[in-house]
Amino acid sequence: MHDDRRLVEARLDRVLAERIRPAVYAAKVPFELAVWKVPGEPVPVAEALATAVFSPFQVGERWGTPWSTAWFRACGTVPEQWAGRPVEAVFDLGFVGDWPGSQAEALVYDAAGHPLKGVAPRNQYVPIAKPAAGGERVELLLEAAANPDILANGFVPNAMSDRTTAPHEPLYRFARADLAVLDETVWHLVLDIEVLNELMLELPTTEPRRHEILRALERMLDVLDIADVAATAEAARAELVGVLAKPAHASAHTISAVGHAHIDSAWLWPVRETVRKTSRTFANVTALAADYPEFVFACSQAQHYAWVKENYPEIHERITAAIKSGQWVPVGSMWIEPDGNLPGGEALARQLIHGKRYFLDEFGVETQGVWLPDSFGYTAAFPQLARLAGTKWFLTQKLSWNQTNKLPHHTFWWEGIDGSRVFTHFPPVDSYVAAFEGAELALAVRNYAEKGRGTRSLAPFGYGDGGGGPTREMLEKARRLGDLEGSPKVVIEPPDEFFRAAEAEYPDAPVWSGEMYLELHRGTFTTQARGKAGNRRSEHLLREAELWAATAAVRTGYSYPYEDLDRIWKAVLLHQFHDILPGTSIGWVHRETEVVYAQAIAELEGIVADATAALAGEGSETWIFNTSPRDRAEVVVLPDGSPAYAQAPASGVGRLVPTAPTPVTATEQVLDNGLVRVEIDADGLFTSVRDLGERRELLAPGERGNLLRLHTDLPNEWDAWDVDAHYKHRFTELTRAEAVTVVESSPLLGAVRIERAFGASRIIQTIRLRAGSRRVDIETEVDWHETEKFLKAVFPLDVHAERTAAEIQFGHVTRPTHTNTSWEAARFEVYAHRWVHVGETGYGVALLTDSTYGYDAGRTTRADGGTTTTVGLSLLRAPRSPDPLADQGAHRFTYSLLAGAEVADAVAEGYALNLPLRVGSGQGAPAAPLVSLSGTEAAIEAVKLADDQSGDVVVRLYESLGGRADAVLRTGFAVARAEVVDLLERPLGEGPLAIGEDGSIPLKLRPFQILTVRLGRAS
Repeated sequence: MHDDRRLVEARLDRVLAERIRPAVYAAKVPFELAVWKVPGEPVPVAEALATAVFSPFQVGERWGTPWSTAWFRACGTVPEQWAGRPVEAVFDLGFVGDWPGSQAEALVYDAAGHPLKGVAPRNQYVPIAKPAAGGERVELLLEAAANPDILANGFVPNAMSDRTTAPHEPLYRFARADLAVLDETVWHLVLDIEVLNELMLELPTTEPRRHEILRALERMLDVLDIADVAATAEAARAELVGVLAKPAHASAHTISAVGHAHIDSAWLWPVRETVRKTSRTFANVTALAADYPEFVFACSQAQHYAWVKENYPEIHERITAAIKSGQWVPVGSMWIEPDGNLPGGEALARQLIHGKRYFLDEFGVETQGVWLPDSFGYTAAFPQLARLAGTKWFLTQKLSWNQTNKLPHHTFWWEGIDGSRVFTHFPPVDSYVAAFEGAELALAVRNYAEKGRGTRSLAPFGYGDGGGGPTREMLEKARRLGDLEGSPKVVIEPPDEFFRAAEAEYPDAPVWSGEMYLELHRGTFTTQARGKAGNRRSEHLLREAELWAATAAVRTGYSYPYEDLDRIWKAVLLHQFHDILPGTSIGWVHRETEVVYAQAIAELEGIVADATAALAGEGSETWIFNTSPRDRAEVVVLPDGSPAYAQAPASGVGRLVPTAPTPVTATEQVLDNGLVRVEIDADGLFTSVRDLGERRELLAPGERGNLLRLHTDLPNEWDAWDVDAHYKHRFTELTRAEAVTVVESSPLLGAVRIERAFGASRIIQTIRLRAGSRRVDIETEVDWHETEKFLKAVFPLDVHAERTAAEIQFGHVTRPTHTNTSWEAARFEVYAHRWVHVGETGYGVALLTDSTYGYDAGRTTRADGGTTTTVGLSLLRAPRSPDPLADQGAHRFTYSLLAGAEVADAVAEGYALNLPLRVGSGQGAPAAPLVSLSGTEAAIEAVKLADDQSGDVVVRLYESLGGRADAVLRTGFAVARAEVVDLLERPLGEGPLAIGEDGSIPLKLRPFQILTVRLGRAS
């Protein structure tokens, strides 16, 4: 037999593209169009109905300046001859390419303003009637968004990143607005062909099944009259019945398909546009649910539901009905899909708390898993937090993007730093926007790492990132793929059912221990530094506001600001989304983010001021408020600008004390407080940092510390996201100082200011040393105007460190300083929260930060045989895509060098740097802290009143050092009951905690264990 396979395949491609697909709509008539161009920001449909003034508009005209909205009115009449046939409206807004969600899109309403369905490049139809009545008048309204495609030309600067810099020319040319007859037979023929052709192309040419499909498709082409597709489509379909009916092999892999529409809460569009994206997508999904009873849609991010409820109540009602019917499944358990690395521990807990509580309160649904497919790596704190929130499984996808190493498992137990495990799946389809294409399904089967142990994997299907969700074509394909020879079996089912079945068949799945590091997008630890600083400050101010408001409420009857704190928390949680906090959105998003953080910070400062004033009362005595979980004795600056020495208990109020530590000596060359001596050269660099108590030099011989390096930073792609390893190959050391001057010199404080200029930028650093402290603070102000540069602060330390210890949420992780394997080599840029520690037996050094996250660490052997461990703190980047102005302008941050530090010291000083002592005034002696904890192993992370407004006090604490802890919790109020609860403040069923006669509550914690204790107040 002659091999004409390629000829038949080419014939099929052309006939399908040029004859069959165009015949899907058998007849069409154009709509009459009119347009109202909205001045300014979008308006609700009710306002559009009331105020719109429409002007005539023709297909082919241009419309839509960047980020504008146009309301189109489409009017038409169904021809009499179409009676009894399915009729649809078909719109092409002028789509460029076929990327849904990142260009023009619209929500379509009926004439009365009821939302019907979204329109996007791959989803252009709106059902009108099935069957239609001849002569029926049709009037539709389209709320069309002229969103620009920011990455259309790749990772290049784009002025449309912000509406304030965008040009004013229209982006789109309206291409189609028709009433059309849907030829369902031809439409089904297209889907038959696509399913079989895609399957065929994935089968080896040696497989009989491939050739069986090829010949069936050839017979179909022979039967089809290309001059009259509609008349012969049914006969053509008949030729494919046999090959479509053959069942899958008994051993075929099973793909559990879950409808999904990953919607980035902001990315290449602002938050306000995401609000509209949810409406378009959810209208699509609820319409599909009515037509396909087997359809199941999983939707995460409680914030999106809240937006729809507020802005699109009719769509919210449809969602509620779909949830009740089981076709819509809330998943994810979080307020938003946050970044998986940078939010603080309490913030990640609140993501779960607010998400789970919303789904419980709104729909009565207890979500069972964490759905987080698209974050840029995953903290090792997640397993414990997930279990404490009452979830049983975890789903991720992004690790398929790894540049170097492939994660060895797809179904596994993920073990966190405390030993908690959560059943985890990493879909081998390598996508969270699957479309049932043959190549995707074949990849899932080839890729699946658990063959011989497991038999199933999950595939989220539906257009995402910009939304859109599943389409009817996907659901039709799923029907054909349910049991088809040569293909994996496809079953649409809720994710909970998949996870139950997967765990049941594979309970002894392998274990992945520790963080799941994404070997890509390492620049997200640094990009958009002001946003990261705003997040860090907001997180710590929320801690302060809750502690002092709870203390004042218990002590004085102060009215605890439940609603205000809830609202601010949700604003902060929203801006921890995985394209906002990492710094990978357009300029508009980050400009607004800075405004949100400024507002949150101002409001939280107000709450703290009110609560501490209520607590202190009227008086002239100086009170010192310590929000950190460690006792403090340190220098503070009084309102008149003078320094003073103060002591304050953990989470409590202290006083000024007359104790006088060894005075500070400050010159241009030396800062010395008797504990640490810092020598500074004429370039403003550290030539020596000496721990006087241990008689130990911190810097490696011949090296200088606080060395600023300016690296060239042009990653291969994904500018705001990526730092590629080649950044290390080229850099300039900023060694020239314009001025080195003493700016503070007193027995309690000494400071030297170093001024530098380079390129178009300027840096002023104030090196500050306080009496009684081994911490050297480097307060930094940068006027930053570089592009494609990466600024690092480098400390070459005379420490033989096998690994670094870096703070993460509720604990820390260790990372090797060597590159023995490709896994270690890939971690050339990592992150820490408040501190990173390097040490050898008997001695360690910590670097602390108040807002930065990225760092690198490595070690070299010197000629003298000693080891230098170098830590480089990542300070600023300057990518140009997707925000051409990323990081430009003023920055303020502090990083610190802590001499002679154990991990416990790093924990304490990390809190101290981020939670400076507050100075206030009051009357009398401050009372004991509301709560306190013995020892240095465990730390209190949050003190608040219970969310149910019962007045109970809730304390969240954790073991911070990685060992076991016997701690005693004491309270400054009478306790009637105490119990351990989950994150949602529900009893864990362990019974009441023992309360001693003195009110003490003994606690035992395993390494890195998180405990939430609920304390009922005695009446």
